[in-house]
Amino acid sequence: MKIGMFTAMQWSEEERPDDVLNSLKDQVRAAREAGFGSLIIGQHLLTGPMGMFQTVPLMGALAEEAKGMQLGPGVLLLSMMNPVLAAEEGATIDWLTDGNYVLCAGLGYRPEEFQAMGVDMKKRVGRLTEGVEIIKRLWTEKTVDFQGKHFTLDGAKPAVQPKQQPRPPIWLGGDVEASVRRAARLADAWCVAPTLSTESILNYLSAFREERVANGLDPNVACPVIRECFVGRDKAHAEEASRGPLMYKYQAYSSWGQGETAGGDFAAGFGDFAKGRFIIGDVEEAKDEILRYAEITGTDHILLRVQWPGQEHSETLGNIERIGRIISDIC
Repeated sequence: MKIGMFTAMQWSEEERPDDVLNSLKDQVRAAREAGFGSLIIGQHLLTGPMGMFQTVPLMGALAEEAKGMQLGPGVLLLSMMNPVLAAEEGATIDWLTDGNYVLCAGLGYRPEEFQAMGVDMKKRVGRLTEGVEIIKRLWTEKTVDFQGKHFTLDGAKPAVQPKQQPRPPIWLGGDVEASVRRAARLADAWCVAPTLSTESILNYLSAFREERVANGLDPNVACPVIRECFVGRDKAHAEEASRGPLMYKYQAYSSWGQGETAGGDFAAGFGDFAKGRFIIGDVEEAKDEILRYAEITGTDHILLRVQWPGQEHSETLGNIERIGRIISDIC
């Protein structure tokens, strides 16, 4: 079992970017010392007024703090980006991390991001599909010829290929059945979104395995699962410390129309939404929940988001330290 840290390191208007960056470096060092085995960094564009660093340069800045940890984006908005650049940036990070890069990519769902990037959102599936194929080939072949609807390569010779052989793993995110089935066909695993309920996860895992079998692929793939997690000194502390920052984060998700968070009075239904999605409690309660997710999903990799906008840095470090106690017990 691997426990990782998932972060977008977003911040509220009252926080300063330099303070946020210093805090993030502290948190990554603390996570590594606590036994976290991976660091996955989210990506969005145009998130204002909520602040957010961009993923690829941030990974480069954190490579030393995360030394020995698996490191990657989650999810990289590949459908609106150039796959050649994604392949060579990923290969570069793979060398910076001594062969510990993982690419977690996805379609994207916010129209304003596609508009700003000059990409027709209606073409996102085709662009993602071609992009994944191009990245695989640039990582494993000396010369690539590719003729698609969206991208063309004539005798392309990659400037840098990954240290990992034959290539780094590729995960695809998504929170609807079509995207899960696409991950089954194109990727090494489906990355389970933090917004999905337990019931949805189990239904989609069934679809994932079904699609793998239909395409002659091994269905017994362990898929990484992302969960929100705050481990408090006791349950009351966990709920008090995490509720406000989580509300800030998920109200943003709701306003963006993401998956199961969309619609209705989100603040009024927050408690019900959190059940089956968030791991909030003391050390023993959180350990039981982590083990439960491992058992019901068959995963060997759980990614925990431990920080949200507006959360005190000291609270995040305490959360990481207490999760470290769980890691020492179960990993």
